[in-house]
Amino acid sequence: MIVAATLGLGLLIGLSLGALGGGGSILTVPALVYVVGQDARAATTSSLFIVGITSVTAALGHARSGRVRWGVGVVFGVTGIAAGFAGTAVNQLVDPDVLLLAFAAVIVVAAVGMLANSRGEEHALQEGHAPPPERRWSPGRIGRIVDAGLLVGFMTGFFGVGGGFVIVPALTLALGMSMPQAVATSLVVISINSAGALLARAGTAHFDWAVIIPFTLAAVAGSLGGKVVADRASGTALTRAFAVLLIAVGVYTATSSLISLLG
Repeated sequence: MIVAATLGLGLLIGLSLGALGGGGSILTVPALVYVVGQDARAATTSSLFIVGITSVTAALGHARSGRVRWGVGVVFGVTGIAAGFAGTAVNQLVDPDVLLLAFAAVIVVAAVGMLANSRGEEHALQEGHAPPPERRWSPGRIGRIVDAGLLVGFMTGFFGVGGGFVIVPALTLALGMSMPQAVATSLVVISINSAGALLARAGTAHFDWAVIIPFTLAAVAGSLGGKVVADRASGTALTRAFAVLLIAVGVYTATSSLISLLG
């Protein structure tokens, strides 16, 4: 049963990454904790490997469609690597249930921001004057990319996630990207951040390959289907689907963590 659940969840996580550019770690960490039975720290380490490999595969698929903004993705990701080391250090000092509770709070806040932004975009499109995405490398824009990269990098190390749940809102809200571009570019950032955070844990982490390998293979397969979904769905629909996913997982994770803390 656990093997079947692992494969099914891997497919779902890959589908989320391929279609939405995030959500993989948000699903992977709770799945590894509540279904597979790993503790929070082991789950965050396994998640980094699974989501990192899956994101590389999904990013290559989106790149063939010309959606990836490579410059933004690389700057965003490299900026976050140093912050990822700091987040990993703090991760070792925090109670696992408190870690999961904070994780839930952050993703719900991100979801609310994305829902608000999707309503604004829809209204602008109806009025016929949606603003074009900003492309110039102005000092202000570079500053926003660096600030967002540092924040996401810290969260990647601290929560053991690729950061798509923060990257996609940052790319759409702060940098004005369309949702399809944000989805594709976020996968590049997730790949870089995951690699950096894994490097920070390399000397102390334990990898349960019997779980990680089948989970990763299933997730990679799911990401190919997710790319097909992204090709056919509208940006507003993808945004709202992503936000609903965040809220659902955030509520579940928060409830489970509170029960554990109070029990």
